[in-house]
Amino acid sequence: MKKLVERTGLTIDDWVARVKSEGPPTEKERREWLKTEHDMGTNYAKWIAGRAEGHGIEDGDPEAYLKAAEKYVEAMFSGARSSLIPLYEKLLTVGLSVGKEAKACPCQTIVPLYRNHVFAQIKPATKTRIDFGFALKDLPPSGRLIDTGGFLKKDRITHRIPIFSFDDIDDEFMHWLRMAYDLVS
Repeated sequence: MKKLVERTGLTIDDWVARVKSEGPPTEKERREWLKTEHDMGTNYAKWIAGRAEGHGIEDGDPEAYLKAAEKYVEAMFSGARSSLIPLYEKLLTVGLSVGKEAKACPCQTIVPLYRNHVFAQIKPATKTRIDFGFALKDLPPSGRLIDTGGFLKKDRITHRIPIFSFDDIDDEFMHWLRMAYDLVS
């Protein structure tokens, strides 16, 4: 949001009000209007037009985000993946215990763990497996650690360990978790 203000001189709320009062009636038309009339990039135009329609409000409201985050996790681990809930809860607890600055920020498909930046993520992969991802830069894979190709794609998450049971949260897992946490200091 800071970059939007720096770039345009208006906050997200200012732009939403402007779109509602001056812009076209549909979200699609509003996106195009922001791009052509106000020289916005696609991402800003989509974000503002969506916010004007009531989407993404949780981005700016901590209480709304917490409600949305809870629903994201419920949806991720519903149905056939519901048996993964105890394993997810254990991974979350372990991930947050790696350091006093560790925090979780659930999204719709993953639960990133971050410090200054994302150092790990929890992602339900199948109905029997959670992929625990790590931000380990260009470190060569070793042991159970699998290279995701993320470093070459400039993704934060570069490696993962498939987690099927509590037994997979072992010394090797903890080694990579601590290393990822330390790398984002």
